[in-house]
Amino acid sequence: MNIFKREEQVTAFLAVEKLGLLYNLLTTILVIIFFDRLQDPKAMLMGRFLVAAGTFVLIYIYTKYPSRATVFLRVLFQMALLSYWYPDTFEFNRIFPNLDHLFAQADLTLFGCQPAIMFDQVCSGFFWREAFNMGYWLYYPMIATVAIYGFFGHPREAERTTFIIMCSFFIYYFIYIFLPVAGPQFYFPVIGDGVALAGPYPELGDYFNLNPEITIAQEGKGGLFTELVGMAQSSGERPTAAFPSSHIGVTTILVILAYRLNRRIFAVMFPVYLLLCCATVYIKAHYLVDAIAGLVTGVFFYMLTSWIYRWLFKG
Repeated sequence: MNIFKREEQVTAFLAVEKLGLLYNLLTTILVIIFFDRLQDPKAMLMGRFLVAAGTFVLIYIYTKYPSRATVFLRVLFQMALLSYWYPDTFEFNRIFPNLDHLFAQADLTLFGCQPAIMFDQVCSGFFWREAFNMGYWLYYPMIATVAIYGFFGHPREAERTTFIIMCSFFIYYFIYIFLPVAGPQFYFPVIGDGVALAGPYPELGDYFNLNPEITIAQEGKGGLFTELVGMAQSSGERPTAAFPSSHIGVTTILVILAYRLNRRIFAVMFPVYLLLCCATVYIKAHYLVDAIAGLVTGVFFYMLTSWIYRWLFKG
């Protein structure tokens, strides 16, 4: 499907709009099911109504002013909503008992230490801190680069590219809804470094439901990218989405897409990808088992979403 075809061929929903509306519908059903247990279910329902309304408004605008610009606006709106849907996962999983103790124990059992603590100690200098934080922060520009280049540089691949990215995100978000793992940056400050290093790891139950605040492990350590990551965490981070690492999973998908679209972009992105993989553990956003699972699921979700796209749109 070519999303740059003429108006009469692009009057229906785009693939990413179908995904967005489906995710909206499914999570609306979840809001209704868990209505009495959620913090503010009415606000969640209103938010979903506004998101759906925004989708239909942009489709209407396109029918009045069909162009590349209005198609791009429709895609951009859906991708921008990822920043809305991500913290929304916490509104669901906060009602379930926290599982960080299991994943902290898994790291200790498998690796004989806590990599999220040891990594920071081994590479503690300003250079490493900035390098890893740069890789972590460039996650967002990498998403934009692949999506925009696919849209304008390879119009025949545009729909497929954006579908794979969005569908992968939504799969991760569904996992996070039912798997409440906050990650070391939330869990370790609560239990203390001594316990974090050697265990045993206490169950926190509904602690993060009552105390969702984040402690920025790198706060005040200076450096442009360190501060940028800290600002992003302060504004949008929640005690959710640790396992598997969608940062690594989605970026794995991005480098695969970049390899298909443009080898030069791939060559630039790949070193940043390696830094990001390390950074997820270094800044304590994830346990090492989360990072490994992110890599494995990233490859699997790329294959899965590619198959789903072919099944839905290629007959």
